Amino acid sequence: MMRRLLRPLWILLALVFLFEAWLWEHLRPIVAWIVDRIRWDTLKTQVAQWIDRLPPAATFLVFLVPVLLLLPLKIVGLWMLAHGSWLGAMATLALAKVVSMGVTAFIFDLTRPKLLQLAWFRWLYDHVIVWLEKAHALVDPLKAELRAWLKAIRRRVRVMMWLLRPNRAGRFMRRALWLRRRAQQRAQAA
Repeated sequence: MMRRLLRPLWILLALVFLFEAWLWEHLRPIVAWIVDRIRWDTLKTQVAQWIDRLPPAATFLVFLVPVLLLLPLKIVGLWMLAHGSWLGAMATLALAKVVSMGVTAFIFDLTRPKLLQLAWFRWLYDHVIVWLEKAHALVDPLKAELRAWLKAIRRRVRVMMWLLRPNRAGRFMRRALWLRRRAQQRAQAA
């Protein structure tokens, strides 16, 4: 009984987790493209070399930099939310989320080898990968059902559009009106 009640919660958590993973995967190349456009090749090389020289614990602090830098923006979003500016707050929080995820994904690519040297981080990373697989196992059947449902709706809409095509619409509408008149005549006769 309890398991059945908790299933929607687990599905919601899985959807949030998969959305985060989707953001992570899709924002990383965008941020990499933006960073590649910066013509400071020597600066990028120096930063990569500097990260390589850092011990794993200090690399974790570098990994946390985007979170700390965007914290004031998130606080501004919450302040706007508290003062009733819903649209501005949602836009600010969405911008902070997208920028934070994109930059964090990019920095994670640079710092991953060092971070995985930390035992607790490797344990957490392995568990996140397992949770991601479980979330896919939970949500993928629902996505397949939704796709099948949308395909059936598209098919019905396509049939209706075919019936309403210019050459077809006249005959279809005449037939519909004839059926309507016939039903009204039967109703009056009864």
